[in-house]
Amino acid sequence: MQALTNPGRIPAPTARLAIGAAAAVILLLASLHVLSPEFDPRWRVVSEYANGNYGWACSWMFAAGALSDWALGFAVWSQVRNRSGRTGLLLLIASGIGGAMASVFDINHPLHNVAGAIGVLTIPLAVPLISVALTRSQPWSAARKQLFWTSNLIWISLVLFIVTTVILATTCLHAGGQISSKVKQLPPGVIALNGWPNRFFVVACSVWVMAVARQAIRMSREARASDRV
Repeated sequence: MQALTNPGRIPAPTARLAIGAAAAVILLLASLHVLSPEFDPRWRVVSEYANGNYGWACSWMFAAGALSDWALGFAVWSQVRNRSGRTGLLLLIASGIGGAMASVFDINHPLHNVAGAIGVLTIPLAVPLISVALTRSQPWSAARKQLFWTSNLIWISLVLFIVTTVILATTCLHAGGQISSKVKQLPPGVIALNGWPNRFFVVACSVWVMAVARQAIRMSREARASDRV
């Protein structure tokens, strides 16, 4: 177990900002289901909402995700002491960069794929590195189980997304169809489920941010109360 960290150094307002931004991601995603029902959530990925009448909500969702990553990284920076944890924090910042790029460059822009690669490939690596680094210190050990499960939700959703995307592509190929944002309806026989784990991945990332930030706020509050005694 690493050396004790000082919860009093946690900037609680920044942790609250991380929670607010992560909650905004979930609310915006939920609102897009209502505002743009023409995008079938079974196989349309989240980025495709940019092609609807409420593309601005999709951009704000990605921007809120970037803000939540950066705010959380700043909030817990003082709590991570080892090299792997700091690597995780840098990957979390990179994930925020990917989200910020996705908010500017929508699915029709060539740089959107770059943004997606940066955001999607870094966050699954950042989360376990940060979670393990935090829970190795005594003040954070009480949240070990919570961070463990929320971290695993991200990996589970990512694996499910990859598997269901392969199934979609394979069955679509056999059915003689094609997959693109311009396709209105898939041909019969296509198994389309990849949209749900894609959305679950977005929600799972936000839930993890909120779990870490919530524990940070609790520890900061307890540290301040202890200082007053």
